[in-house]
Amino acid sequence: MAETVVYRRRTVVSALMMLFALGLGFGGYLMVGLNQNGSLPEGWTTALAVWIGLGGVAWGVVRWRLPYADPLLLPLVFLLNGLGLSMIYRLDQADRLASANLQMMWLGASVVVFSAVVVLLRDHRILQRYTYLWFVAGFLLLLAPLVPGLGKENHGARIWIQVGGFSFQPAEIAKIVLSVAFASYLVEKRDVLATAGRRFLGIDFPRARDLGPIGVVWVFSLIILVFEKDLGTTLLFFGLFVAMLYVATERPSWAILGVLLVGALGVVGYSMFDHVQTRFSSWLNPFSDYDKNLQVISAQFGFAWGGLFGTGWGLGRPYLTPLSKNDFIGAALGEELGLFGLCAVIMLFGVIVARVLRAALGSNEPFGKLLATGLAFAFALQVFIITGGITRLLPLTGLTTPFVSQGGSSLISNYILLALMLTITNQVRRPHAQAPEGEFASLSAEATQAIPAVRTTSPESPLGSPRPDPADFGATEPVGMDDPTVPHPLAPPAPRPREGDPT
Repeated sequence: MAETVVYRRRTVVSALMMLFALGLGFGGYLMVGLNQNGSLPEGWTTALAVWIGLGGVAWGVVRWRLPYADPLLLPLVFLLNGLGLSMIYRLDQADRLASANLQMMWLGASVVVFSAVVVLLRDHRILQRYTYLWFVAGFLLLLAPLVPGLGKENHGARIWIQVGGFSFQPAEIAKIVLSVAFASYLVEKRDVLATAGRRFLGIDFPRARDLGPIGVVWVFSLIILVFEKDLGTTLLFFGLFVAMLYVATERPSWAILGVLLVGALGVVGYSMFDHVQTRFSSWLNPFSDYDKNLQVISAQFGFAWGGLFGTGWGLGRPYLTPLSKNDFIGAALGEELGLFGLCAVIMLFGVIVARVLRAALGSNEPFGKLLATGLAFAFALQVFIITGGITRLLPLTGLTTPFVSQGGSSLISNYILLALMLTITNQVRRPHAQAPEGEFASLSAEATQAIPAVRTTSPESPLGSPRPDPADFGATEPVGMDDPTVPHPLAPPAPRPREGDPT
């Protein structure tokens, strides 16, 4: 029998979690002043008003436009933002700069952009209509640093553009645009790409004529690596495509081919560029050249000094590590908050990824499922690459820590990503008719998240419980549901063809 699942809006709970996140994040800022000067920072009341105001605006817009969105995502993001701002302010005390004030201005701009996306994007499925436009926009953003007079090289990599007195990293926006493009494309071509070819060692590999998409993305990634000299951005985008391709087709052969091609990209980057060789050397043997590998060595000393519980806010020396406000802000947090504190921060990222993947599993339409998976993987992969770099698990790259590192382009792009995540979770969690069984059955039926099922009886139905109309609960049908060429989202998947099967 069919059930109607109605999620609670969780307004009070989300407000309390938001206040807790704002207070905990702001507490680091106060602790820095108390530990360094024995008094609260000057102008802390103004900072508190601005901080609560920005959080209140973001929370209010979400509750207004996306009442059924996941209540955990926004508080987690503001908690990470607060920890990052507190650490940037702590580092400002050493170099006598005002980077925290500038980052707060970027946060205000990010909240404005975030609110605009939440208000204007009523349904994420609208984005599926412009597949190839997203591809063009994403590739143009990635190639923008190569334009003479516009691109800017920094630390051996050419991934920035300079406009007036501001610099911007277009790859941060490109990861979102290409996530939408990949999801839309793979929804259309998943059946073709899932067709089995030759079988080797018990694994069905794709046909040679189906290798075109991954070959094109690999060649484009190689172009980025050769001309922009940035291994981190290359790995992020190619890994994103391979992950979404694997999720769409459920073929492990695509993941195997992706790993082999990633290894090829690493070999090309190492053999062609000195700065990539330097980063591999600092990863494998950092103490061989103290001056060249100072950044990595200082981070390791900071981790050792912080130990398990850290030195405390404002009591360490994270400013001795170069670029501690940007690439190595994780090392600064690990020094003053300790290993336990850094693990807690990583767990916050993990909870965000888990909640978005949960929404992807609960989605009853393929585009939202793939898009949520792609956004979650892009977010997780970026965190993994930069965290692995500062802890010497991986070679160092130039990626930033989302919501924590200093930088306007990274902050704005990640708030756009957050808006898309919330839009998808709102669509998944809004009142809908749920099938009792099936591939797309909701996984969120806990008593703490759902009102018990409402059952009705009718003499017209032999089963005694007809399927309720989703319109009675304010739900809307997915785009294309009435199209006879589009399969119903609750229908069982069609068997995948194999090469040589009759049509």
